[in-house]
Amino acid sequence: MTINQDVCAKKGRGRPKLFDRETALDKALELFWAHGYEATSLADLVAATGAKAPTLYAEFENKEGLFRAAMDRYIEKFAEQRKAALACPERTVAQGIENYFRSTAACFTDRTKPAGCFFICTSTALSAASGEVAEMLRTRHNAQEATLLEFLQQRQQQGEIARATDTDGVAKYLSCVLQGMSVRAREGASREELEGIIDTVMRLWPTLVMPA
Repeated sequence: MTINQDVCAKKGRGRPKLFDRETALDKALELFWAHGYEATSLADLVAATGAKAPTLYAEFENKEGLFRAAMDRYIEKFAEQRKAALACPERTVAQGIENYFRSTAACFTDRTKPAGCFFICTSTALSAASGEVAEMLRTRHNAQEATLLEFLQQRQQQGEIARATDTDGVAKYLSCVLQGMSVRAREGASREELEGIIDTVMRLWPTLVMPA
C-alpha cells in the first residue's frame, strides 16, 4: 500500500456515516407504532435508528418532534394510500367505501409491520403530560372521519345518496367500525376476520344510507 492509499484508508475508516432521515423515520415509526409514545424512550429510538441522540435532536428537536415526523411518515406511506381508494369516480359510492375498508384491513393485518392503526394504537395510555401529542392524534382521528364525510357528501351531491340521508352520522359510524377493526387487529385478528366485519358492513350499507 502506498502512503497516499494508507492515508485515504485511515480517513475512510474515521468518516462518520451519513444520517438517512427516511430510514430513521421508518424505524422510529415502527417503534412508536408497536409500543406507543410514552413507552418509547430516547434510548430505544437511538438503538432502533442507529443515530446518536445529538443527531436526532438536531434533526427533530425533541422526542415529540420525532413523533410528529413519524406520524407524517405514516400518513404518507399508508393513510394516503388507503384514502386513494375513495377517489376513483368510476366506482359507485358503495364500491368506494368497500375498497377503502378492504385496503385498511390489509394494512392493519400486514405482518411486516405492527398491527392496527398507528393513530389509534399510539393514542392509548397517554398521560396528562402528553397533552400536545394527544391533540395531534385526536386531530388525525377527526381527519379520517372528515375524509369519509367529504366523500359521502360529494356523492350525495351527485345524486348517489338521498339528500335526506344523515351523511354525518354514517361517517361517524364508519369511523367507529374502523377503530374497532384496529383494536381487533391489535389483539391478533386475521385479515379474514376483518374481511368478515367488512362483509357485514356492506350488507348493512343500503340501511345505513337510507333517508332519515
